[in-house]
Amino acid sequence: MSLKIRLARAGSKKRPYYHVVVADARSPRDGRFIETVGSWNPMLPKDAERVTLKADRLQHWLGVGAQPTDRVLRFLDKAGLATRETKSNPTKGEPGKKAQERVAERQKRAEDAAAKAAEAAASAE
Repeated sequence: MSLKIRLARAGSKKRPYYHVVVADARSPRDGRFIETVGSWNPMLPKDAERVTLKADRLQHWLGVGAQPTDRVLRFLDKAGLATRETKSNPTKGEPGKKAQERVAERQKRAEDAAAKAAEAAASAE
């Protein structure tokens, strides 16, 4: 049985609240779980205490092999309970394929217009 430390959604529509739970990896997101080990309220301001964790229980579950999801691993890293490798996505800030094509087309049109202007200036002299 593989265990996951993950988020289970609670709260009402457009007012999310999450419980950090230890669950079997096969159980549904908001379904059966083994133990609640914390909570996360994303509606609170960032300077408030948004995440609460039971450190001793988390250490126990990590010790028996439970795997945290990426979001929970971020919380654990911030609390000093686990380490998360920083990920690098150098292409994240680049525009999409269509936008790159539009930029290339605009540059080509500008070059063509400049070439025509230079040609017209040369023929006028």
